[in-house]
Amino acid sequence: MTWLNEPLATIAYCWRIERRDGVAIGLTAHDRDLTVDGFRYRAAPGMTPSAVRRSAAFDADSMDVTGALSGAAIGETDLLAGRWDGARVVLFAVDWSDPVDAMPLGEGTIGAVELRDGTLTAELRGVAAALEAPVVEATSAECRAELGDARCRVAMAGRRVLARVLAADGAVLTLDASEPVPGGWGGGRLRWMSGGNCGLGDTVALSAGAQVTLRRPPRFDPLGAMVEVSEGCDKSIATCAGRFDNAANFRGEPYLPGIDLLTRYPGA
Repeated sequence: MTWLNEPLATIAYCWRIERRDGVAIGLTAHDRDLTVDGFRYRAAPGMTPSAVRRSAAFDADSMDVTGALSGAAIGETDLLAGRWDGARVVLFAVDWSDPVDAMPLGEGTIGAVELRDGTLTAELRGVAAALEAPVVEATSAECRAELGDARCRVAMAGRRVLARVLAADGAVLTLDASEPVPGGWGGGRLRWMSGGNCGLGDTVALSAGAQVTLRRPPRFDPLGAMVEVSEGCDKSIATCAGRFDNAANFRGEPYLPGIDLLTRYPGA
């Protein structure tokens, strides 16, 4: 990378952002668009990365990227809707006069995002941040698996329903389909298949007949949108055994004495 030793600096920062739904964009701090390896990096005035902290230890690498929001690149509504949560980011430097040989600076996922007066500040969490996660699970009376995953093993075929939103009152939606059993959609997932919320997902807190109550109100107008609703589970051993006949795969300790055992006394 001889361009780093030139007396006249021609360094431009670029970063490629890939959302979990497959959408990818390129941004650069240069004053005009750049093409690197056939991918276009759009000029984003004011977008500048902070100092990149790297180490040979196991400390998590981190960095902040600050700049003005651009509707053509990363819009405020999409950020607030969560479309960019967990997106993969790759940051590198390149010679803007001949953008061929790139120098990697870091990569990771988007962490905390702050919006203030139209200015975006996004935290980039490095790969080593995964080392901060717990290594082993803690005991719990409830199941720690998710319904239908590799540990639960309940077949989800036939447990998902396509429906249309007929009415909405805050977080309460009325669908044109009913749950299979009372409370059957509680704890499940609702995936938006059309409309302004298309591609997003929400957790169902409660369900009753054709109504579902989400953990939070939809980001955009939900009327008339198609949704996919999956059955949920309250993670209790009674539901696991009685409704799903799956007690053998229950990932919890419902009969393990808890901390309340210390407060018991004879005759209680």
